[in-house]
Amino acid sequence: MKLREFAKQLGLSPTTVSRALSGYPEVSEATRARVASEAMRLGYRPDINAVRLKTGRAGAIGVMMARSGEIHFAEFMSGMAQRLETADTDILITPITAHNDDDEMQAYRRLVESRRVDAIIIHSPRPKDPRIELLNSLGLPFLVHGRSETEQVHAWLDIDNESAVRRSTDHLFDLGHRRIAMINGLRGKTYSIHREQGFRTAHQERGLIADPNMMVCDKFSDESGFRHARSFLESANAPTAIVAGSTMTALGVYRAVRSLGMTVGRDVSVIAHDDVFPYLTAENMVPSLSTTRSSMRAAGTRCAELTLQLIAGRAAEEIHELWPVELILRESTAAPR
Repeated sequence: MKLREFAKQLGLSPTTVSRALSGYPEVSEATRARVASEAMRLGYRPDINAVRLKTGRAGAIGVMMARSGEIHFAEFMSGMAQRLETADTDILITPITAHNDDDEMQAYRRLVESRRVDAIIIHSPRPKDPRIELLNSLGLPFLVHGRSETEQVHAWLDIDNESAVRRSTDHLFDLGHRRIAMINGLRGKTYSIHREQGFRTAHQERGLIADPNMMVCDKFSDESGFRHARSFLESANAPTAIVAGSTMTALGVYRAVRSLGMTVGRDVSVIAHDDVFPYLTAENMVPSLSTTRSSMRAAGTRCAELTLQLIAGRAAEEIHELWPVELILRESTAAPR
């Protein structure tokens, strides 16, 4: 089916259909969704080579992946794929060495110079992130999943990490806890800085000071959750509650509590941030896990949509989205004994 035939089926102009499939911001969300749905139903796909020849676009969005990998990345990518499958846009993944800034910066430069992508999505930014300055200087559209404090113009989408941890900690204070520990994400990342701010603010609003010995930063994993929770719970002045950075971390916290002969929700309260993994659900943990919640897959879908809009010409300074998080209380948090 050719573009004109497909457009006629929808009762739209070929130009509108083409722009809808390409993610142009001047096309309404309802029209884009209708065109995408009908394209899938009727099996319509534009001639990619003709489109790329006409537009000069590569038809791909670039993403960097640390060679260690993680489930958060996989879930985000699933969300991206969900949006891009109807946009005839590929995802180009470039492997990089974790925590090697020089390697990563060179990888971004090579990717831009290769002209294999039309835009790039940056993950886990830092407050003064050199990747943002680099990509601005190279002139390639990019979106930041997270936020940075740099004065460089950049489009971004983030969740309210400060509010997420502040609300979690407030809930524990409301239950009567006063000795609360936090297992945060990687040190130096903007999201972990914002989460620590939320943790400290919740203490300050109660006239308390967060104990630095009760705060650690690490990757989100079962192993790190177990190790740090054991260390906290075996200390002389052990916490009665723990704020975990992810459901993966909370799994390790649960194991640590049980290994010491204690019970989650009775002896130690646990609350975590839930990125909504379909294979690790907070409500199916025993006891069910209290969480703040924001879907990583939904973030991937929306980041892909916003990146398509950047490629289509939308200004980066127009794209600043801060998503609120839900607080969902379950069995893992209770008043201290």
